[in-house]
Amino acid sequence: MQDVSEKIETPLTGLDAAMWKNRLTALMTELGEYHALGNRHFATVIHRSSTLFVSFETVQGIRALSQTAQPFGFELVRSQDWSHLCIISNGDTWFRSPAVYEFFDDLTDDSFFDQFDRILFYGAGPCGYAAAAFSVAAPGSTVVAVQPQATLDARMAEWDPRFVEMRRTSFTDRYGYAPDMLDAAEAAFVLYDPRQEFDAMHAALFARQNVTRLRMPFMGSALQTRLMEMDLLFHILTLAGTNGFDEREFYRLFRARRENASYLRALMGRLDADGRDGLALRLYRNVTARMTAPKFRRRQDTLEEELKTGHSARTVPARL
Repeated sequence: MQDVSEKIETPLTGLDAAMWKNRLTALMTELGEYHALGNRHFATVIHRSSTLFVSFETVQGIRALSQTAQPFGFELVRSQDWSHLCIISNGDTWFRSPAVYEFFDDLTDDSFFDQFDRILFYGAGPCGYAAAAFSVAAPGSTVVAVQPQATLDARMAEWDPRFVEMRRTSFTDRYGYAPDMLDAAEAAFVLYDPRQEFDAMHAALFARQNVTRLRMPFMGSALQTRLMEMDLLFHILTLAGTNGFDEREFYRLFRARRENASYLRALMGRLDADGRDGLALRLYRNVTARMTAPKFRRRQDTLEEELKTGHSARTVPARL
């Protein structure tokens, strides 16, 4: 298997969707396993070590987010020598497909998961839902879910208007309600921005004794992208796959947000909108002292002048 790492180094960029899938299929047929799962799903398997990384991804996400247009788990195969099971959907399906259910049934019947000492499930958004839901097939696993939905069953989540096209899809049959499917997990981590109302409401449904909810305020609606920008996602998953991840470690890593432009702009916007001039000025000064940030510098100069001349009518609260 020594040539696996070498061969998956080959990037799949610059290909149209059909050619991309053909290349990935050929590569996995040669180096591991490829399984067609109906019209909109397929799975790939790479056998390496006794640690298994199970990721749920979309074709569109892989092609847009990866510099090599490869499944995210390939990097962990190369760097950590982990085994990898990747379930891929064409579009956001929440993996609600009998073919996917049957695939996991077959894995269970074949004692596939029993081969591994440690198993880590991962996904974001609809894929985060799937990571939680299908983790029930591997009791004792660890789950990292970024912005997962708990369910899209209208009777449970009618307050979420974002995915009305999924209202006719069943979330009450097999592998259905994601929070319940986590009961057999050793530990699960749900990452969300509490200021994103619907994400926070879904996260609340995951409250379980073995679930740690990790708040990422002011990080917005694309947390996986933000985590990649801060070079945190790989570190989080590596730690989670070696039983070294917990709430304290997450918030230590999350200090990297102080260098993230999206976070700083969101924080600036909130302080400006709230009229908290004193705290806003402290933020601008902190950022401009550490970084080259022309927008923050201009806003700092303007606010300092406003406060100096008394032209600002906004009050300055004592604290955030």
